[in-house]
Amino acid sequence: MTAGRDDGSTLPLILVFLAIAVAFVLVTAGATALHLERLRLLTVADGAALAAAESFPVGDARVQGGTVVPRLSDAEVGAAAAAAVDGADAGGLADVRIVEARTPEGRTALVRLTATWHPPISTPLLPVAVPITVVSTASARFR
Repeated sequence: MTAGRDDGSTLPLILVFLAIAVAFVLVTAGATALHLERLRLLTVADGAALAAAESFPVGDARVQGGTVVPRLSDAEVGAAAAAAVDGADAGGLADVRIVEARTPEGRTALVRLTATWHPPISTPLLPVAVPITVVSTASARFR
């Protein structure tokens, strides 16, 4: 029995593995970029929530049981969050918007932001744009 010729049979295998490796690198780079941009948007939301939690007028604070309790309003929270988001660096994110900025009970500021992420390398393996939404809260307290 004679063995068949195997000349060049490893080249297609190497090309397939190379294509898989390139696809893996592109998808991994895209996923990492998406995660980092989500963290950046969360940082912007944290800053906006903190600014909103500190937006109360001192005259609106009340004393309850020996503790000073600040009172937030939805209008003050919204204005402070908008100013914080406008002054923040959103990096590579497009269309950063405040979806919600309010105070649920008058002591906590809740800020919900949304943005659109575009992959750094456009390929058929990655979507063209991904919406990102984050929520952050901060409480107003005196200590």
